[in-house]
Amino acid sequence: MSTQQLDTTRLADYLRQHIPGFSGDMIAEKFAGGQSNPTFKLTAGGTSYVLRRKPPGELLPSAHAVDREYRVITALADTEVPVPKTYALCEDESVIGSMFYVMECVEGRILWDPLLPEARSNEDRAAYYDAMNQTMAALHNVDIEAVGLTDYGKPATTLNGSSGAGPNSTARRKPSILRIWKPCLNGCQPTCPKTMALSAWCTATTAWTT
Repeated sequence: MSTQQLDTTRLADYLRQHIPGFSGDMIAEKFAGGQSNPTFKLTAGGTSYVLRRKPPGELLPSAHAVDREYRVITALADTEVPVPKTYALCEDESVIGSMFYVMECVEGRILWDPLLPEARSNEDRAAYYDAMNQTMAALHNVDIEAVGLTDYGKPATTLNGSSGAGPNSTARRKPSILRIWKPCLNGCQPTCPKTMALSAWCTATTAWTT
């Protein structure tokens, strides 16, 4: 079976048993684009879902880990990070030939060009980037202990070394961050309050290096 195909009969039978309310004939459509895990839109009983699967065949042991995606998305459900609802993770490769998970389908737009030519004005464009930054900030504010992700990945420290393990990681990160940020601060207008506030924070929490 190729990544373009699904055994919809076996898949539908499995989902009826594992997703409450899943019913009716199922239609599967593969999303265009993407280079890693094949992704499909499933429609059944008037409801749409999204399925992400590992590609079938021989893979590196840690590659295409859709189970890790499922775990993180599920863990973030009750945080301020916007994530879809997850329904089921199937590790039984006999169902469609590889591991997969199913989540809700959230309607929206995919903006391929970072210049956002679709924006009607600079204000709209700024709103997109503000939303992106808010989401990244929300992600960094997640209490990994509270959501059960303390064993996910390697521990690290913040710029001021206030959390995590491995003090050497802080020392490694400071120079690379400061090499990028210091020229930006030197060239900024001192009349920008937010930029100057960030400059003061950087000065207080890190040691400037040349």
